[in-house]
Amino acid sequence: MLVLLKFVVLLLALGSGQARQPHVVVEDAEPVFEPSKFGSLWPLPQKLKSTQDAFKLTSFRIVDAKDSSAGPSCNILQNAYRRYYEYMFGAGQKQGVFKLRRSGPSDLTGLQVWITSADSECDGYPSVKSDESYELSVIQPFAVLKAPKVWGALHGLETFSQLVYEDEYGAKSVNATIITDFPRFKHRGILLDTSRHFLPIKVILANLETMAMNKFNVFHWHIVDDQSFPYLSRTFPQLSQQGSYHPYTHVYTPADVKMVIEFARLRGIRVVPEFDTPGHTQSWGKGQPDLLTPCYSGPKPSGAFGPVNPILNTTYDFMTQFFKEISTVFPDGYVHLGGDEVDFTCWKSNPDIQRFMDAQGFGQDYSKLESFYIQKLLDIVTTTKKGYMIWQEVFDNGVKLKPDTIIHVWKGNQQQYQSEMANVTSSGYQTLLSTPWYLNRISYGQDWNVFYKADPQDFKGTEKQKALVIGGEACLWGEYVDATNLTPRLWPRASAVGERLWSSKDVTDINDAFNRLSAHRCRMVERGIPAEPLFSSYCQREYKGI
Repeated sequence: MLVLLKFVVLLLALGSGQARQPHVVVEDAEPVFEPSKFGSLWPLPQKLKSTQDAFKLTSFRIVDAKDSSAGPSCNILQNAYRRYYEYMFGAGQKQGVFKLRRSGPSDLTGLQVWITSADSECDGYPSVKSDESYELSVIQPFAVLKAPKVWGALHGLETFSQLVYEDEYGAKSVNATIITDFPRFKHRGILLDTSRHFLPIKVILANLETMAMNKFNVFHWHIVDDQSFPYLSRTFPQLSQQGSYHPYTHVYTPADVKMVIEFARLRGIRVVPEFDTPGHTQSWGKGQPDLLTPCYSGPKPSGAFGPVNPILNTTYDFMTQFFKEISTVFPDGYVHLGGDEVDFTCWKSNPDIQRFMDAQGFGQDYSKLESFYIQKLLDIVTTTKKGYMIWQEVFDNGVKLKPDTIIHVWKGNQQQYQSEMANVTSSGYQTLLSTPWYLNRISYGQDWNVFYKADPQDFKGTEKQKALVIGGEACLWGEYVDATNLTPRLWPRASAVGERLWSSKDVTDINDAFNRLSAHRCRMVERGIPAEPLFSSYCQREYKGI
């Protein structure tokens, strides 16, 4: 009854004050913005009310609520409790040990996590249909985090950790707060390219950790491309033996892939692999004879090779076996099949291809040959019971697609991609946007605000069309990126995309976002992430390096 009374009192008081927040000093020619009334929360929750009533955290514990459907055997939550306890109180701290003094009337002794659905999904994998909602009530004597599934609880733990601050005496504190939160979009992704430059596993894991801090839920693993084939296939080991930069040091073994998938699962992140064909496949041909099309110079082969050869039965035999393996290695319900940037020059030069075109009645329209190949590939993947994502060219070329196909838009300027989004959704397909979020494109100055202003539903269309937009992805292509510069180039610029995909559509205040993002960037730095600064500023705890 006492807890209920305090809850009612808090509700009456909410909105009358502002939460305490870190202060970010901004100097030079840029304007000095007022600190955000939302403190350092990032991304901003859907509904938030807070007072200046502060509780100190003493003998603090994160525990399962009595009626929670997820108990001590739920490794997703137990792992998260340890992780966030260390974030809040420092590495090496054990639950309940962090104690500045005896508990008093203004203290918060714990956070109780309550999974409300009968099936917590502790033993499962996140999916495109996962419920990521949660409610967080920070009142005495303990805070309560309620979520239907573990995936929402993970986000709620991150939010609670962002509410914790140090008072003027260095005591860990948190203000009375009530939050109701859920993502605006169900697909919030980061694409990393491990073909142009090999990324060590520890770098991938560090960025999965940072993705969780920003409430991203999809790791789009562009694992192979023209330059190298680092995926070690059990069925076709020669692909990486011949196609990787090095057959032992620059490959992802089955154990590596399994580690990435499990690390991501524990943070509520899906791993969607991309195996892009028929273009972007030069590395494939080194280990798989006759897979690529021989190019001709006049009447003779030139020695060069083009896209996957679409006229040979052996091509489809290979793809059937390969994607059967992929369907068992990667548990997510979707695989990305690429289909972009197919150069027809080599196909046009090959006399066997030309005869095939004539026999099929394709004339000189090589997009029809591309569609012929893609259609067969989609049929193969369908037999593995996987859904598929494809780059927009496949849709543009009129390939017959399953109703649940996800079209990934990446081309053009703002007007062009908005038109593409309208076309895709008017045809009834779900879509993702990446065009304005190519983070490999860099410039001097603040570009995060450009990413922040781009909205995937900003196009002419009906509400039914807008509902088919399931989210977007920030892409970091690897031509000029490896382990030395990936993380600071990605963060906190990707954080801007994260808030756009999570928070309410009307969260658009750039000044407020700057202050919260600057503080959030300092939090990532404190957690060991070398996120680059937004502008002139300082962090109370600067990055200490390796």
